[in-house]
Amino acid sequence: MGKTILVVDDDAMNLRMAEVMLKKKGYDVRKADSGQTTLTLLQEETVDLVLLDVEMPGMSGSETLDAIRARSELAELPIAFLSASENMEQAVANGEYAVQGFIKKPFLPQKLYESVDALLA
Repeated sequence: MGKTILVVDDDAMNLRMAEVMLKKKGYDVRKADSGQTTLTLLQEETVDLVLLDVEMPGMSGSETLDAIRARSELAELPIAFLSASENMEQAVANGEYAVQGFIKKPFLPQKLYESVDALLA
């Protein structure tokens, strides 16, 4: 049984690209297009990794992250931020967020696979 990855992004094309790439590598993929949908899905399903877009309308990625981390059963869930922002990449590298990784958008297949493999190791 493959690992389950939840991809969260308000952009349908980004969700689809990530889904296709990750399924090609044998991962089971769940998708959410908002922070609220993410929280609902995490109440209903168990996932091994969350790839979380930083900039979303309504509930931002950092607000969604805070809500996930506030739930004790999800405190150790591996989460990586997705963003095109160089500043966000630096903030993650500096440990400013309770995430385990950062994946730059747009996704490059090899970089996505390397990041996901490292996060799930």
